[in-house]
Amino acid sequence: MFERFTRGARATVKGAVAQAERVGADSVTEEHLLLALLEQEGGRASFAVTALGLHDRRGSLDAAFAEARRRGGLTKADTDALAGIGIDIGAIVSRVEGAHGEGALAAGRGSRRWWWSGHRPFTPGAKTVLENSLRVALGRGDRFIGEEHLLLALTAKPGVVADVLAEHGATYANVRRALYGPEADEGQGHAKAG
Repeated sequence: MFERFTRGARATVKGAVAQAERVGADSVTEEHLLLALLEQEGGRASFAVTALGLHDRRGSLDAAFAEARRRGGLTKADTDALAGIGIDIGAIVSRVEGAHGEGALAAGRGSRRWWWSGHRPFTPGAKTVLENSLRVALGRGDRFIGEEHLLLALTAKPGVVADVLAEHGATYANVRRALYGPEADEGQGHAKAG
C-alpha cells in the first residue's frame, strides 16, 4: 500500500511518527496523523485545511485534543450518551484526577514496548485511517494516496479526531468540498471510507 503514497503522504506519516516522539507517546495515533497534516505545506490537503480555517484554530484543536485525552479518549458523543443515562464524566474525571493526579486517564503513556525495536507502533485507529485512505483514493478513481485522502479518512473514521474536526467545521462533506469543489457534491467519483 505504501508504494501508492505520494511524497506528501509519506511525509505526513513520517511527521506523525515525529509528533508521537515529540510528546513521548507510546504509539502513533490518528491525532498525530492530523497534526502532521496540519504541518504540511503546498499540497491539496494543506489548501483545504487553510480554506476551512484549521490553521488559524490550531490552539483550539490542541485544547480539544487535550480535553479528550483528559476524558480518557471518550468522544463528545460518548460523553453525551453517558450523560443521558445519568453518568457525569466531568465528575468522574475530577475524582480520578483528585486521587491519582492530573491527566490520570490520559492514554498513551504506558509501557514503552517500542523502545527495544526503535519504532513506535501505529494504533489500530491510525492503521484504519491509513487503510481507509486507500479506500477513499480508490473510490475517487485515483491511483495514488495523497494527503487529501488521509484527511478525508480522518474525517470519516468515527472517534475523537473526527469529532474535533467536525466541531471545527471540518466534516467529511466540508473537507471533500474544500478539496474538490462543488462538483464533489454531485456524487461522481468519490466514496466515503469506513
